[in-house]
Amino acid sequence: MTKKATVSRLALGFVAGFISVLVFHQGMLALLHAVNFVSRSPYSITPTQPFGIPQILSSALWGGIWGLIWATIAPRFWQDKSYWLTALVFGAIAPTLLAWFVVAPLKGQPIAGGWKLAVIVTGLLVNGAWGVGTAGLLKLFSKRQLFSN
Repeated sequence: MTKKATVSRLALGFVAGFISVLVFHQGMLALLHAVNFVSRSPYSITPTQPFGIPQILSSALWGGIWGLIWATIAPRFWQDKSYWLTALVFGAIAPTLLAWFVVAPLKGQPIAGGWKLAVIVTGLLVNGAWGVGTAGLLKLFSKRQLFSN
């Protein structure tokens, strides 16, 4: 793979991850909120610390960074039937574990949401939805990229 193709795939991964937060991650959160599974509403504009960036933008930026990581491992599974399952598992597990065991303690929050089942299930579902959404968008964008060259 050429350097240009690698940079292009990484850029597409970032964009796919960013958009996936806005559509799939927050869409799943909206669904969970609508059925009263969680009290947290989607598309929060509450400022985050320390820079005061709205929560939705911060989440989307982190989704883009995780999209870069997905774009580096996705080619291994590109033609495999396990692509979608791998995307679901990657999305549900990797960002969720980092949030539970690194980010939460840094923010002075309990590990894994205090082991509350609703918090655990919510993390797995919204991030799993993000993973599948990112995988789908990356495939879609990559096809369009290939046809435009």
